[in-house]
Amino acid sequence: MHEFSIVQSLLGLIEQNAKQNNAKSVSKVVVKIGKMSGVEPHLLKIAFDTFKEKTICENAELEMIIQDVIAKCENCKEEFIVEDYKFICPKCGGFELKIIDGEDMYLMSIEMNV
Repeated sequence: MHEFSIVQSLLGLIEQNAKQNNAKSVSKVVVKIGKMSGVEPHLLKIAFDTFKEKTICENAELEMIIQDVIAKCENCKEEFIVEDYKFICPKCGGFELKIIDGEDMYLMSIEMNV
C-alpha cells in the first residue's frame, strides 16, 4: 500500500510549512486527488489517521477533493470529463487526447494554528 509512503511525504511537507510559519498545530489539510493518480482515498485516510499521531497534525482533519479526469481533444480542441474510462472525444469521436487534469495528487491548503 503506497499510501503509507505518500502520507509520510505529505506529513514531512506539512511539518516543513508549519515550521516556516511558526505554527503550533495544524487543524486541517486539504488534498486534491485525481481519479487516475493511483491513490485510493479511503486508504489515504487510514494512513493519514495512523501516521498523524504525535505529529503537528495530530488533531488535523483531512479533506479530500476528488478530481475527475479532464481531457482535451487534439482534433477539435473540446475539453471534457472522461466518464467510465472512455477516452473518446464526445464531440468529434477523436482518440487523440491530452489529459489536462486528474492524474496527480496535490496538497491544496493547510490550516495552521500559530
